[in-house]
Amino acid sequence: MKTRLDDILHKHEEISIMLADPEVTADPKRYTELSREFSEIEPVAEKAAQYLALQAQLEDNQELINDADCDAELKAMAQEEILDLKQAMEVCNDELILLLLPKDPNDNRDIILEVRAGTGGDEAALFAADLFRMYSRYAEIKGFKVEILSSNGTGIGGYKEIIAQVTGQGVFSTFKFESGTHRVQRIPSTESGGRIHTSACTVAILPEAKEVDINIRSEDLRIDVYRASGAGGQHVNKTESAVRITHIPSGTVVTCQDQASQHKNKAQAMKVLQARILAKEQEEAHNERAEVRKDMVGSGDRSERIRTYNYPQGRITDHRINLTLYKLEQILGGELETLIEALQTHHQATLLTAQQGK
Repeated sequence: MKTRLDDILHKHEEISIMLADPEVTADPKRYTELSREFSEIEPVAEKAAQYLALQAQLEDNQELINDADCDAELKAMAQEEILDLKQAMEVCNDELILLLLPKDPNDNRDIILEVRAGTGGDEAALFAADLFRMYSRYAEIKGFKVEILSSNGTGIGGYKEIIAQVTGQGVFSTFKFESGTHRVQRIPSTESGGRIHTSACTVAILPEAKEVDINIRSEDLRIDVYRASGAGGQHVNKTESAVRITHIPSGTVVTCQDQASQHKNKAQAMKVLQARILAKEQEEAHNERAEVRKDMVGSGDRSERIRTYNYPQGRITDHRINLTLYKLEQILGGELETLIEALQTHHQATLLTAQQGK
């Protein structure tokens, strides 16, 4: 343990020195990468320094007890202090174990958030709008930025599909357990008989791809432009601003028409395409290893029913961790923290169990 902690402290000091190097500060990309790495290692380094300091104090006290020339009263005080130091080291050790758990390499990435209406027609589309509003409000609370990349509205306030980019510190780690099928049970406003209808939406959380992650060759793309349709301002149906990009090898198709210019729509569509291809490649790699994927919360399987929103009872249930909360209105209003923290805690416990089983 001591060797590993020393290595962490050395790495922390090394990055700190590099961040002060004028050559690094003059390179925004390199400086940003190192700053992010520093922010990741800093809490671990602080806890490592605390643990090593406690260990040094413990060793000093034990030497004092073993010193034949030390008087009895001083030895008694040292013995008493040893008990406190051992307790503090146990707490510190538990905190270090959590900090040293394997990190998801995507955790600090921005995301592409996709919400699609599933079974349930107009009611599913309205629920898709509710989910997107919930995520947007939660993102605002967390200080994240949300930018709509593409949307397909129903004209009555719902969405058949809406895609957005969410940016900020640790966005993927915050949202990654939201992928899956979300089910809603409520009485539609058009339902005269008061019957509860069940409909569903799928949510996909895709880590945004970086240029170095994937190599998309231009010859593998088919780009079509056409006139935008639906609500969108004066450019609708007058200029060919809408863009459809097809990645021929994978068959992935992305369309974007929300921006006023063809150039902007193409850029937005490429972001979504890269994120989808990266997610597909990562999922295939995970499936090849596939040791603990089936046990992980929020595996990303969109066919998995992860949560039910019951309006008549004001209840929300996350089926993966058997958590039921009677605060549906608050959660739909963006107060997702309780759910997110519960999912993250469950995930940590799963990782700890896997570590202990090795």
